Amino acid sequence: MAERQPDECWKRGRLSTTGPLECSLKGTVLMNHPYFNKGSAFTKQERRDFELSGLLPPGVQTLEQQVQRAYEQYSSRPDDLAKNTFLTSMKEQNEVLYFKLLQDHLEEMFSVVYTPTEGDAIENYSRLFRRPAGVFLNIGDVDRVSHDLSLWGTPDDIDYIVVTDGEEILGIGDQGCGGILISVAKLTLATLCAGIHPDRVLPVVLDCGTDNEKLLDDPLYLGLRQKRVRGKEYDDFVGVFVNAARKHFPQAYIHFEDFGLDNARRLLEKYRPHVPCFNDDVQGTGCVTLAAIMAGMSVSQQELSGLRMVVFGAGSAGVGIADQVRDAIAAERGVSKEDASKQIWLVDKPGLLTTGVDNVSSAQRPFLKQKEDWDGKAVGLLDVIREVKPNVLIGTSTKPKAFTEEIVRAMASHVERPIIMPLSNPTRLHEAVPADLLAWTNGKALVATGSPFKPVKGRWGDDGAEVEIAVAECNNSVAFPGIGLGAVLSRSSRVTDKMLVAATKGVAEMGPALKEGDANAPLLPGVEVVRDVSVRVARKVIQVAVEEGVAIEENIPTDDEELDEWIREQMWQPQYRPLKYVPAEGASREARGELRVVGSVQSPDEV
Repeated sequence: MAERQPDECWKRGRLSTTGPLECSLKGTVLMNHPYFNKGSAFTKQERRDFELSGLLPPGVQTLEQQVQRAYEQYSSRPDDLAKNTFLTSMKEQNEVLYFKLLQDHLEEMFSVVYTPTEGDAIENYSRLFRRPAGVFLNIGDVDRVSHDLSLWGTPDDIDYIVVTDGEEILGIGDQGCGGILISVAKLTLATLCAGIHPDRVLPVVLDCGTDNEKLLDDPLYLGLRQKRVRGKEYDDFVGVFVNAARKHFPQAYIHFEDFGLDNARRLLEKYRPHVPCFNDDVQGTGCVTLAAIMAGMSVSQQELSGLRMVVFGAGSAGVGIADQVRDAIAAERGVSKEDASKQIWLVDKPGLLTTGVDNVSSAQRPFLKQKEDWDGKAVGLLDVIREVKPNVLIGTSTKPKAFTEEIVRAMASHVERPIIMPLSNPTRLHEAVPADLLAWTNGKALVATGSPFKPVKGRWGDDGAEVEIAVAECNNSVAFPGIGLGAVLSRSSRVTDKMLVAATKGVAEMGPALKEGDANAPLLPGVEVVRDVSVRVARKVIQVAVEEGVAIEENIPTDDEELDEWIREQMWQPQYRPLKYVPAEGASREARGELRVVGSVQSPDEV
């Protein structure tokens, strides 16, 4: 296929990522704008055109040289939280440098910019606060929601919104207005992993109060100092936000993040028939976990139709996984979702969830087992495993070391290659560590975890030879960015179940265990190839969106290779583009630097 020129590429998609950037800013105003700022990499001509000569040392450096200096500064920070704060400061100064640094050191920095370190930053949000980022909407000012959102651009300015109410953040619970940082972090991953344009995204927190007494007692806490508002007033507030977001940014994809169990599923089901929306805790976790299960079942020569899965921890993530697996079983076996749910058991604080358990959620209800079938039987995790003999065990409980040696050996006693996934985050909350899981199963367990772990070496099997087994990280970043990219580029009016199933298959296809046919390779692709994974996922999502008639974008290529190229052409890259000066009068909002709120950046970190 002949290589297209940039102008021809632009005709194939609506998001330009090549060519000069028009800019009407000059001097210190330009250097304080993170989207346009290049620091020491401004060319000599740009320094003259934009009145920067006296504001910079004379040496002109490359982006690669800046990355080297920034990495040395990053490495000098004493701990991961300090490194996280350093990266936040850099993002506020120079967006391209920030993303290039992350891209070049992705495996090393992923856990710093996201989980587990981001959880520490969120817990300390009010104490580390320097400069606000994102939209803060509070339930005490519902009448201002539409106005406040309108300040962030025109209908064509925003492609991707991440919104949270801060109630259930990264396994650390209610963090109130500090939840804004999870919205920011998710959008960072969307850009880093899928090329979502960083100037066309919007992080939002819906502050409804907090039930976290530690925050309420903290004199430095920045959010509403009141208990969480619930019920109709809460629902109305969320409704006002969704309607205002649709009014001001009608093409934007809305990503719900870290809502509490009682609200996450309910809100998703309320809005997804009418709005292009997605909940990563419910759907993203389910997609990536199902992809790992598919890979594990294939490697161990088992069929999805024969799956028997126990989920320990029936919160939004656990039930989301159960939903995705149930839907896949139903499709493969050609049975109803009700029948497929019989292959899945949910275990929570009361033990196995049955019809005799009080206060179950509507999301949990489809998976309840009949009380009379379990009368007189113990319903703890070990008891359930001994009774139902599962081949898949999922941990989303945030209960550390819950998968004991006795439990794991009981599971391995009835299946040759048990699939065991302790997924709780952060690392200290994992139900088990891979080394123990492999030791207790003589190296037979197929393991995926919620946080990164190093490969495990051991002497298992009859020959006693040392084997190294790579551990897959069941990381949502290999799923949700590609799903969002596919929805954004196709301008989907909804995100359907079939689109999610297609995304799951896309992730599974890219897993090394399947691609290489090696049972000791990871079940899932790693973050080092995440952009390639996002292209595959986006392709699958777009194709189904077109097939189901929910894609609004026209002239989408139908050939796989051509569609992949079309997707890549519209993925933002951390590269400096030439700046072309245009007078402010008549300039676009982008050229005037008005696609985000920008103020003077004052930071001790010079990069």
